[in-house]
Amino acid sequence: VMVPGLLLCVSFGYAAALKPTCLSAQFRRPGDYIIGGLFPLGMDTINLTTRSEPTLVVCERLFVDGLIWALGMKFAIDQINNSTSLLPGVKLGYDICDTCFEPLVALQPSLLFVTQNGTTGIGAERDYTDYQPHVIAVIGPHKSDLCLVTAKLFSFFWIPQVSYRASSEKLSNKELYPSFYRTVPSDKNLVEAVVLLLNKFGWNWVATIGSDDEYGRGAQELFLSITGNHSICIAYEALIPTDLEDPKAKIQLQKIIELINKTKVNIIVLFAFIQPTRALLEQSIKMGLSKKVWIGTEAWLLSDIAASIPNIQSIGTVLGFITKASVVPGFKKYVANLFTSVQQDKFCQESREFYHTNSDVLCTSCKQCDHVSLHDISPILSHSQTQAVYIAVYSVAYALHRALGCTRQGCPKAPIRSWQLLNFMNILPFKVNGRSFRFDESHGTNTGYKLIFWQWKNGTLTHLPVGAYDESLYINKSLIQFHTADQKEPTSECFSQCKPGQIRQIKGFNLCCYDCTDCPENTFCSSADSSTCTPCLKHQWSPIRSTQCYNRSERYLFWNEPLAIGLLIPMFIIISLTCLTAALFFKKLETPLVQASGGKLNLFALFALMLLCLSSCLYIGKPSDNCCMMQQIVHALCLNACFSTLVTKSLEICLLTEFPRCAPAALRWVTRGRAWLVVALCLLTEGLLCFCYVHLGSDYMAPNYKSLPTEVLLICDTASWPGFALMHGGNACLAFICLLCTFMVQTSGKKYNIARGITFASLIYFIIWIPFIAVFATVKTVLRSVTQIANILLVSVGILGTYYIPKCYILLLKPDMNTADYFQNSLKEEPDQESQ
Repeated sequence: VMVPGLLLCVSFGYAAALKPTCLSAQFRRPGDYIIGGLFPLGMDTINLTTRSEPTLVVCERLFVDGLIWALGMKFAIDQINNSTSLLPGVKLGYDICDTCFEPLVALQPSLLFVTQNGTTGIGAERDYTDYQPHVIAVIGPHKSDLCLVTAKLFSFFWIPQVSYRASSEKLSNKELYPSFYRTVPSDKNLVEAVVLLLNKFGWNWVATIGSDDEYGRGAQELFLSITGNHSICIAYEALIPTDLEDPKAKIQLQKIIELINKTKVNIIVLFAFIQPTRALLEQSIKMGLSKKVWIGTEAWLLSDIAASIPNIQSIGTVLGFITKASVVPGFKKYVANLFTSVQQDKFCQESREFYHTNSDVLCTSCKQCDHVSLHDISPILSHSQTQAVYIAVYSVAYALHRALGCTRQGCPKAPIRSWQLLNFMNILPFKVNGRSFRFDESHGTNTGYKLIFWQWKNGTLTHLPVGAYDESLYINKSLIQFHTADQKEPTSECFSQCKPGQIRQIKGFNLCCYDCTDCPENTFCSSADSSTCTPCLKHQWSPIRSTQCYNRSERYLFWNEPLAIGLLIPMFIIISLTCLTAALFFKKLETPLVQASGGKLNLFALFALMLLCLSSCLYIGKPSDNCCMMQQIVHALCLNACFSTLVTKSLEICLLTEFPRCAPAALRWVTRGRAWLVVALCLLTEGLLCFCYVHLGSDYMAPNYKSLPTEVLLICDTASWPGFALMHGGNACLAFICLLCTFMVQTSGKKYNIARGITFASLIYFIIWIPFIAVFATVKTVLRSVTQIANILLVSVGILGTYYIPKCYILLLKPDMNTADYFQNSLKEEPDQESQ
């Protein structure tokens, strides 16, 4: 329905174009709050250089893009006024003024905007907090040059200014321009995207040309500063003069084209607005410049002025970035209806009455606008970037909504100062057509870019999207058809791109031209522009053609590797069994079985056994000197604490079985309370042996650079084997005493043989430790830690399984055997009743 209507309006507008319209009267409307607009409705000022007094500056030609942007502002405000949710009960007005692309022209309406509301004068006051300017906010202007002039003025009054195209990085300075905002990314983002594009195609020999204004100079300066870090050489750089009427400008343009030809560069990056761009392209076509790849920006890529230059297709391939923007819903239909309305006498009469109300604060009228038809602007309307203007208006409307405290019922028409809107623009996001927007710390909105390609078909230009940039660059190269003789991707380089780890050997007169040479082993090339290879340090390594020397990665038993997890799981299982056994013995502490097994000494032994298992954690993770020393000491002391309780029981068994006559007198030293003295004596002796171990040389963390080719092995090495033998030999002596005292003991089948558990525990200790010593002394890898953990866990489970688990079996499943008769004197020989 919309398309036929639009076509009908186009036809109607074209037919009626001979009659002047009242479009120029549509750029001002009264309202409760006025928003100012600065748009380039005209271009080519005719009397700027010849003025001898401050007369009115006149623009010669209509700039259609500026007209469409201005209509975008009008559309957004009309839409807001018709909305029942954003500013219900409030009517926004607007004053849209022409800037003519000139800072001098833009300054006049800017002064009108800051005049005190209801007057034509600017009050000179000490404090402007309560000052009420004519407008509550300003949309525009579009050029950075203009914004740098107007932003200082509006920032003085703290009037929110939202530009829809100014992208200079200077405007990101919030100290100089605290009230300036923009709905486009800054040039810094654009330049980064261009550099990534050059790198993507391998173009490292380029020319860069900018317009001699703030946009061109600023973008080119950023481009030159970034390319140096991305192996891109600038063959030529130049600025296009802005005063194209000056006779010297033509000579300068000819010189630019001649030098581009001389450098034989194939890639030209162009940062310029449409007028300088048009002059450069016309001159290049006139001088027969060969086909190049032109990388442009939104400042001229979408303009029909550039696309309509005669023989423009001969310049070559055009690529460039434009800001990501979606179509503003309903805008085309709105423009079509407006052009229909401005043909009607009744509508025009009402519009002129509005326009001439309070005419003393009006801007210069756009006389050329009354002679343009919808047919004239339709080609540009289809691809004009209007969304940025649309978003700018809505950002002000949302800030006003929050400042007024609007609800669904309505908005109070309270006096609002323009500076009050800034608080809400800085912190709160706003939604436009379902999409959320927010100003960042530099008061901009980084919406990203689209990469477009000028595609010509039968003389018709299409802006074909071929990629996108949003922190990273994506390109669909298959959609790009380069305008070269073979339609292949052109090259632009004076050197072959060096591979990583190669150095540049400069050749010829240009420092950007060089040959590439590989760096040998154990050397590296640290930067892309290096001419020498740097030797690696002793503890580092590098392969041939390396970009850096690599520190040997540390290798030890990590917590998260499967081998460590495979050891931690049985450790937790053994610790759980030990705790459960201790809990059971504590609960049955007064029963004959527990008392016969050692009573409270069992709890102490189980606690030591649990600590022994936990000491396995010392062998996992990055070792240190202190950690290495503690590994062996904790291991020895915990095992000693466990064996010391078994020694007291073994001595008791030995006295009863081998020395029954002196047993009554000697038993008091190894039973009951004095048994703890034996335990303390064993621990004290082991402590002295540990001291000797530390004095002779404890284990230390030793980095091993030889065992692994690219890693440094961090292991705990033994400083003194005699000290190691002394410390662990103490525990071996205790185990041997236990074995010696118990392995020959026999009991009657009707009595429990406590000695058997001690014998098996001692035997398992020796069975495990003999191969452990052999492996421990020879292995110098991460398996050294694994060996020690395995030794700890096997010894722990051996003692637990041979001495304590059988007793748990009786306590839980054979409680009828837990009697004094079964365990009392169980160590004495009794005759077989059947033989009597």
